[in-house]
Amino acid sequence: MKVKTILVSQPEPKAENSPYFDLQQQQKVKIDFRPFIHVEDVSTKEIRLQKVDFSKFTAIILTSRNAVDHFFRVAEKMRFKVPDSMKYFCQSEAVAYYLQKYVVYRKRKIYVGKRTFPELISVISKYKNESFLLPSSDKLKPSVPMALDELGVRWKQAVFYKTVISDLSDLADVYYDILVFFSPSGIESLFHNFPDFKQNDTRIAVFGNTTVKAVESKGLRVDIAAPTKDMPSMSMALQKYIKKMNKK
Repeated sequence: MKVKTILVSQPEPKAENSPYFDLQQQQKVKIDFRPFIHVEDVSTKEIRLQKVDFSKFTAIILTSRNAVDHFFRVAEKMRFKVPDSMKYFCQSEAVAYYLQKYVVYRKRKIYVGKRTFPELISVISKYKNESFLLPSSDKLKPSVPMALDELGVRWKQAVFYKTVISDLSDLADVYYDILVFFSPSGIESLFHNFPDFKQNDTRIAVFGNTTVKAVESKGLRVDIAAPTKDMPSMSMALQKYIKKMNKK
């Protein structure tokens, strides 16, 4: 079956050179963006109950841009002046680049992983004497604390923001050829909004093994999966699939 419409369960990219916009133009398909989940602040009162003493940490582990935003939001609310000596361990170059929104990049000690958390762990392992704070959402992958515990470093998780299911009721009668998911939370949102969802001819594209498992646990079919060795990004995987299907 040919592909004409795609729904990506994320906010629309702000960058004009997004590969999704290129895909839309080159393959003559319609791509809509709609976050299936969104992030909300954890209140200062809730954070105080976690007994986070910022002054005791010498390094911050940042796994996403949300973690960056909420670390600095909470630091400001708590009237904590982040010292220039603070070290930042960023999961990817994109997170490290985003950090420039808050700090003068060249004047800070910033360490960057390639893309995944295990790759960042290999960087962290060289700085075992630091005391690490991990700002996170309420839905942290179990593999993250497990990896830090196995490494034997001093660290503390602080929940600074919550992942919340978005209201998608206006999509009840809308059909898309492909639905694109990037996390198990997206699948959770799909069934929260549409408990009787049936896949039928809808193709499902997923990013990451945990998302694949979440899809399959609901009895759904995975039609497009990324990343792979040949297709490291979702946009590339979609492009390959659409070219194949739209040739017929």
